[in-house]
Amino acid sequence: MSAPRGLSPEERAAWARLAESVTPLAGRKVPGADEGEREGGGTGPPLPAPSPKPAPPPARTRRRAAVSQSPRPVPASPAPRPRFSSELASHWNRRIKTGRVTPDLTLDLHGHTLDAAHARIMGGLDQARAMGARVVLVVAGRERPVDPADRMERRGAIRAKLLDWLAASRHADAIAAVRRAHVRHGGEGALYLVLKRPAG
Repeated sequence: MSAPRGLSPEERAAWARLAESVTPLAGRKVPGADEGEREGGGTGPPLPAPSPKPAPPPARTRRRAAVSQSPRPVPASPAPRPRFSSELASHWNRRIKTGRVTPDLTLDLHGHTLDAAHARIMGGLDQARAMGARVVLVVAGRERPVDPADRMERRGAIRAKLLDWLAASRHADAIAAVRRAHVRHGGEGALYLVLKRPAG
């Protein structure tokens, strides 16, 4: 068996260039040209350089989704209470001042609790509108100072709440005016509700 031939100068130079381009693994040394001559014997092509490990992909920077802080809902301001017209035709004013107006319906709220009085006035206005009434007489007693903390059950409480009930009710748009009654219909203790003429 013939002895292995050594590397030629060209092969030794090529081996050296290859060795310089290889990154050695930890704890191992890349053989130089002399070592390759001793170990490889030159009988075969030089071993291919180990392929470098692919670099890990760059971590994706997670963008925090900007949490849109929706503005707090602004509480809707309460709808303005309709003001009953203070203007009436001249013949209506004359009839009310002289007491020559005749109520089409009378609602007496004396002796009622607040809840019962509210139900009575709402139901009475339903009835008045259904019958085409123009004047409703509401007897509620004289208005007196009332402390809201006492549940408003004392005398004068119904009268104190009456205009608020009317303004906030489903009948508000049907009321043309509210007037104090003539003395023969109760004076300061009663009110005329003048209803608008039904449409059509």
